[in-house]
Amino acid sequence: MKRANPPGGFKKIVVKLGSALLVGDELTPIDLNLIHSVAAQITSLRKKGTSVVLVSSGAIALGSSALGLERPPQRMADRQALAAIGQSILMTTWRNAFAVHGVEVAQVLLTHDDIQTRQRYLNASQTLDSLLQFDVLPIVNENDTVSTEEIRLGDNDRLSALVASIIQADGLFILSTAEALFDRDPTVYPDAVRIPVVEKVTQDMIDRTESSRTNWGTGGMVTKLDAARAATSQGIPTYLAQGRIKHILSRLVEGEPLGTMFCAGSRELQGRKHWIGYSLVPMGSMVVDQGAQTALCQMGKSLLPSGVLSVEGTFRRGDCVRVLDVNGTEICRGITNFDAHDINRIKGHSSNDIHDLIGFHPCDEVIHRDDLVLKKDR
Repeated sequence: MKRANPPGGFKKIVVKLGSALLVGDELTPIDLNLIHSVAAQITSLRKKGTSVVLVSSGAIALGSSALGLERPPQRMADRQALAAIGQSILMTTWRNAFAVHGVEVAQVLLTHDDIQTRQRYLNASQTLDSLLQFDVLPIVNENDTVSTEEIRLGDNDRLSALVASIIQADGLFILSTAEALFDRDPTVYPDAVRIPVVEKVTQDMIDRTESSRTNWGTGGMVTKLDAARAATSQGIPTYLAQGRIKHILSRLVEGEPLGTMFCAGSRELQGRKHWIGYSLVPMGSMVVDQGAQTALCQMGKSLLPSGVLSVEGTFRRGDCVRVLDVNGTEICRGITNFDAHDINRIKGHSSNDIHDLIGFHPCDEVIHRDDLVLKKDR
């Protein structure tokens, strides 16, 4: 029995491999057999007309291995240095694997700022598109050498979904040490049942899933569900499977029912709205009252200062912030028109009082409805 793949097959896909898959939980050399197997499968897909972008983790793990470290360090400066060492090893390994097949590769390192800034986000899109037009295989990783804890994208599951959205892929394939999504943790419950198809990733599903982390990996099942939700909201079916299964990528593309398939939804959010909802990292939050919540969620209104109860964080005008109800539940997120300290001064007041309170009046809305994405749309 085969699954229904996109009409006409996959024309453009993103393939993601994690650190735990490439290196393992312990300090072991990079799995060259896996690397060469993935390279051969991707080459086969390219020959059949499928464009591929590869998102590959492993820089910090390989840097640690090169220096003989038994565990990844915790200090950010150390991790940045190890990423600088390991990234060159990672790219050399991939380049050698694809050279066997005559495939040229290109390194693309993305940072938080490349995603947060709309123009740089569009520039990244244009670069990836040009590489694919040149028939070059882009190999993407987060630029851990310059990323700090406060501004990291966080994990390559999330990055792979962002890349899939950027290039408007018609398939995201997350190859992992996990076999699939199960109804409960299979490492704890031997009778756990594999879930072959997920119609829609819900927040309740994510909340009920416990994230298990390896020494080298940065994510877990929760980050994979987050990635699947982000990708499927853009109409991109997402596949999760054990990356060491023989010919796994080729078999998934051909429709073999392995792992878990997350069904593509309709493109709920387009362009800038999806960028706000899934690409931006919130820099703070605001708690609003019931009246504001009703206006935002049921009436499609903007957020006015009169509805703001409190502010958390030191964000600035133009940053993405989370909007919470009085119970601390996120109801939406958006781009703020004011710095956090100014919102603290105008909260609870009418828009007519803004100038008197802070000395200027750039606009009436704390977040305009055009810059706001509701939780149900995320």
